[in-house]
Parts: sequence; structure tokens; C-alpha cells
Amino acid sequence: MAETRLGRHTWVLVLTIGVALFVADQQTLVATGDPNFVPSVILLGAVVVPAAFVAFVYGRRLPYDVPVGIVVSTAVLGGVIGTIVAGVLEFGTLRDLGVLPLLAVGVIEEAAKLIVPLGVLLLFRYRRPADGIAVGVASGAGFAALETMGYAFVALIRTHGDVSAVANLLVLRGLLSPASHMAWTGITAAALWSAAATGWSSRSVRRFVAIFVTVALLHALWDGLTNLAGYAVIAGVSIGLLAWITHRAAHGENVLDRGDPRRTALSTRQPR
Repeated sequence: MAETRLGRHTWVLVLTIGVALFVADQQTLVATGDPNFVPSVILLGAVVVPAAFVAFVYGRRLPYDVPVGIVVSTAVLGGVIGTIVAGVLEFGTLRDLGVLPLLAVGVIEEAAKLIVPLGVLLLFRYRRPADGIAVGVASGAGFAALETMGYAFVALIRTHGDVSAVANLLVLRGLLSPASHMAWTGITAAALWSAAATGWSSRSVRRFVAIFVTVALLHALWDGLTNLAGYAVIAGVSIGLLAWITHRAAHGENVLDRGDPRRTALSTRQPR
């Protein structure tokens, strides 16, 4: 049983307070022109929506065993380790090949975001597929937040300190983050936990690989888009997949299983 459970509507409180602080901080920066407010504006703008979405997912009535401390730690470590590994691998690929295909970026980043969730799976005894959803979404949130902070800092430099441009970027990336990094890692981590729940059967491992490739393709398509309609389509598909596996987990089902006789008791226990 989880040590601490978030209330079902905690995410509303996180989002409301976070947005209020971001707006107040951003308006203070505009009014005073004091660059000391820039770091906090970027931090709040990058973190508020991912944090609220993690709270939203963890506040669902799912059969979690993973405690909130592990979820928070995964968000922090998953973001730091994921961005470091992805950055090094992408830099090495760009240096060696002279080009970095979008699919390569998708594969690298989706794999990097799974490093910490895989560690949680192997080091602890949290084996319910619902735990994979929570841990995966948290890792994706940390990655998304740090990546957004990087983009915001670069935008600040390129626009010679245009605060409005940075604020618009933060808002846009924040709103899109649940349908991109967070949804994708939640989906792949659920597939990873599902494979563990079935004893790493060849069928479940192949299913995980198929899910991972699908998510990497969604990531590549996302990176190659130039219009909001395309983003809306991929966002709908990504959130739809996450909602589907969450629904199955809520009913105590192995989230990617379709009657596999090797399903374990962990995946069939009813939610508390």
C-alpha cells in the first residue's frame, strides 16, 4: 500500500497555485525589469503543468503500491538523468553521422526517459502496471520540465531578453507536455510493468518493444510537425492511449493484456 495518497482533486490546487505564482512572478518581472526574476519565471512556467498532471494521474483511483516519495524522486532523477543521457547520445550521433534523424531523436529520448523507471522496477517490489503509469508519467514530467527550461533560456538569449516571447513558449510547451513526453513515457512504462507482471514472457516483451517503437514514431512525427492541427492529432492519440491503459488499470486488468493466461495475481487484484 502506498505510504501517502494524493486527494483526487489535488491537481486543481497544484495548478491553481502554480499558475497564480507564475503570473505574479512574470508580471513582476515585466513591471520591474529586474533580471533576478527570470530564473523563477522559467522554473514556474516549466514545472507547473507537469506537476499538476502528475498529481492528476496519481490522484486517480488506481491500484497503486508505489509511494508518493518514489514518484517525486522519479520526476527529479528521471528529468536530470534522462536529459543528460539524451543530450550526450544526441550530440554523439550528430557528431558521428553529421545528421540526427527525427526517428533517432525519438528513440534516444524515449529510451533515456525509461532509465529511472527501469531502476525503480528492478530495485523495488512495485509490480502493478498502475505503478508503471505513475512512475512513467513522473519521469516524463521531469524530462519535459527541464527540456522546457532549456528552450526558454535559449529563447531568452535569441530574443535579447524578450520576456513575452519566453512566457508564450513556456505556456505552449506546458500545455502540450501532458500529451507528449508525459503520455509517451507513461505508455511505455506501463508496457514495461506489464511485461514484468507476466514474468517477462516473450509475448509481453515483444508487446513492449512494439509499444516503444510506436511511441518513438509518435515522438518523431511530433518533432517534425509545423502546424497546430498536426499537434492536436498526435496529442489526441497519445492522451487516448494513456487514458485507455489507465482505464484498464483502474479495473485491475493487465493494461496491455488480452486474455494472456500467464497474467499474474498482481495484475488482477481489484483496486482499493
